[in-house]
Amino acid sequence: MKVEELALQRKRYAHLSDEEWRWMLQQAEGRQRTCDKLPTFAKIEDWWYPVRLSCEQCSSEITARYKAALLPKTPFTLTDLTGGYGVDTFFMSEHATQAHYVERNEELCRIASHNFGLTRPQLQIHHADALSFLDQMPPCDVIYLDPARRDHNGGKVFRLEDCEPNVIELLPTLTAKSKQLIIKLSPMLDITQALRSLPIPFDVHIVAVKNEVKEVLLVQTDGEPTIHAVNLQPFTDIHRHLPTFTDIYTFSFTLEEEKSATPYTPAESAHNLGEADTTYLYEPNAAIIKAGAFKLVAQRYGLHKMAPNTHLYYSEQLVEDFPGRVWKIMEVNPKDTKNTCASVLTRNYPLTPDQLRKKLKIKEGDQLTIIGARFGDKPTLFLCKKIVQL
Repeated sequence: MKVEELALQRKRYAHLSDEEWRWMLQQAEGRQRTCDKLPTFAKIEDWWYPVRLSCEQCSSEITARYKAALLPKTPFTLTDLTGGYGVDTFFMSEHATQAHYVERNEELCRIASHNFGLTRPQLQIHHADALSFLDQMPPCDVIYLDPARRDHNGGKVFRLEDCEPNVIELLPTLTAKSKQLIIKLSPMLDITQALRSLPIPFDVHIVAVKNEVKEVLLVQTDGEPTIHAVNLQPFTDIHRHLPTFTDIYTFSFTLEEEKSATPYTPAESAHNLGEADTTYLYEPNAAIIKAGAFKLVAQRYGLHKMAPNTHLYYSEQLVEDFPGRVWKIMEVNPKDTKNTCASVLTRNYPLTPDQLRKKLKIKEGDQLTIIGARFGDKPTLFLCKKIVQL
C-alpha cells in the first residue's frame, strides 16, 4: 500500500496515539522512498527510517559501497564525524575493528543506535557536535567527513572554506587524529580550486552512477594528487543476493597530464567529415567531463576534438572501449529533418535542444540523434545513429 493511501486510513488505526501514527507513516514512507536507493536496508527486519529530508539527502548504497572499497584492506578503525542517517557509516564500517558514528541530531542518533544495534556491534554512537568530539577523540586510522554545504540562509555553498565544519581550518587537527582523511563534497565543487586550497595532497574521486555525477570525494594521499573519474553501474550479486556495483570505467590522471596533453585538432572541414565512409562521434561520460580531462581523453584515444570549448570528439576508426557515448555520423548539416524521429542534444551551440527541435520540426525518437555543436569555428548539425548509450 502506498503511503498516500495509508495516510487516509487514520480511523482504521484509532488504537494508535498521534505520535505512534506519525511514526508508522514515517516508516512506511522511508521504506518506499529508499527501497531502490538502499536495498540492503529494505531487507533488514525492523530497520528504522528517519524523516523524508534525511532519506533524500543521504548517500545511495552504491556510492557508499564505493567509499568502503577505498578503505584499508588490513584491520582499521573509523570515525564518521557527520553521521546523518548513517548510510556511509554502515557500509564503511563493515570490516572495521572499531567504528564511531558522531551526530548532533538527537533523533538521528536514536535511529542509528537502534539500526546499528541490529547489524554493527562494533559501532559506537555519539550524540555530539563534530568539533567538540574531534577535540577529545582518540586517534583512529580513518576519519570520514561530509560537511554541510548550505549557508545560514539555506543557500548552497561550493567552496571548502564555506562548508560546515570548515575543513581547511580543521585540517591540522583532522590529520593529527587520523592516518587518512576522506571528505565528501558537492558535485558542483571546483576541483582545481579545492586542491589549491588544501596544504596537503588529496586524490579526487568523481563518482558517477549511470553517467550522472553523484559525489566528489577527496582522499588523503602521500603521492602526487590523482583524479579518478569513475562511472558505476549497479547490479546484484546473485551468489550473495546483495546489491553491488561494477566499475565500468575509471579514467585516472594528474592535473599536469591534462595541462600538457595535445589533442588532435579538427583536420577536416565539416563537409569532408560528412563524406567519410565511416566517422564516429564521441562524448566522454559525465565523470570525465566533470574531471576536466578535455585534452587528455582525446590524446589517449587518438581522437580529434571538434573545438577548444566543444567537448565532443571524432575519428574514422571506431574506438570500442571509449568511456562514454558513441554515435556513427550519418550526415553533416542534413538539409531536410522535418518529421525526423530523433533525440536532440546540443554542445557549445547557439540553441538549446528544445529550441533546435522546434526549429527543425523533429519528432521524439530514440534510434537517431541530432547533435548541434560547434565544429572548428562554425555551428554544425550532425545526424547520428547511436552505437553506445550509457
